[in-house]
Amino acid sequence: MTAPARAAPLKVGIELGGTKCLMILGTGPDDIRAQARIETAGPHPTLDAIDDLLRQWRDRHGFEAVGVASFGPLDLDPRSPTHGCVVSTPKPGWSGFDILRRLRCWAVPVGFDTDVNGAALAEARWGAARGLGSFAYVTVGTGIGVGSIVDGRPVRGLGHSEAGHLRIPRPPGSSFAGACPFHGDCVEGLASGPAVLAHAGLPAEQLSRTDPAWDTVVGALAALFHNLVLTTAPERILLGGGLGMGRPHLLPRLRSTLLESLNGYGVADRIAAGIDDFIVPPGLGHRAGPLGALALAIDARDAASR
Repeated sequence: MTAPARAAPLKVGIELGGTKCLMILGTGPDDIRAQARIETAGPHPTLDAIDDLLRQWRDRHGFEAVGVASFGPLDLDPRSPTHGCVVSTPKPGWSGFDILRRLRCWAVPVGFDTDVNGAALAEARWGAARGLGSFAYVTVGTGIGVGSIVDGRPVRGLGHSEAGHLRIPRPPGSSFAGACPFHGDCVEGLASGPAVLAHAGLPAEQLSRTDPAWDTVVGALAALFHNLVLTTAPERILLGGGLGMGRPHLLPRLRSTLLESLNGYGVADRIAAGIDDFIVPPGLGHRAGPLGALALAIDARDAASR
């Protein structure tokens, strides 16, 4: 008689967002044992609430690793004295806060990365980027983040990718100064949810499809995609986030505007031949974020066992 297969040990995924924190306990998208939402407040109240839930889950279920996919910017350089900290954020109280040190108190492997890199890794493992070595996950919502995966790993260097703050050409004839407090008319300053509100005077969900504010959004995102094509050479671009996934009517416009912008240069012909599969929604939908945190926990446990 064959012995029954043992269940995989559980991991915890924590998607720490600027307004909410989503936590899941499980082994993958088809095996989620528990989930919860915590409102993001100051760092200490937020981490206290996370600790309380982790304590409950440990006592009831047990877990062997934790993954944290956090808003940023973050210091991800293990050589840095501020490794694991939030840096230069406008969110009150969070700049300089050491998230990683706080969660290492649980004495299990901890995976730590940006929220958008986590979502990208989840899409590579379970979603619309399976089988791809290089791709980009772009989230458009309160901010704009880009998870650039090259050769199966997030881009690393002095910091992590912050392509949502790329400076791009201003729309011809536009007087809109942009909404980014750091750069004004960067991609985030022109195409994020707050940028749409500042530009149009209404939130994105209340705008008609023909509102001229969408012209600025499409132009800014297509410029971002153009730059990604010519720098990290993605095989696919996934467009997620509340604004990105909530406006499917933008996809055809983004595809055509990207091709116009590339103007036949480089790999443009190859992109044009498969344009409907080049810019696509994420396969995991809104679950990409918390599942990204779970993917970080799995990778951290695997690395610790080598």
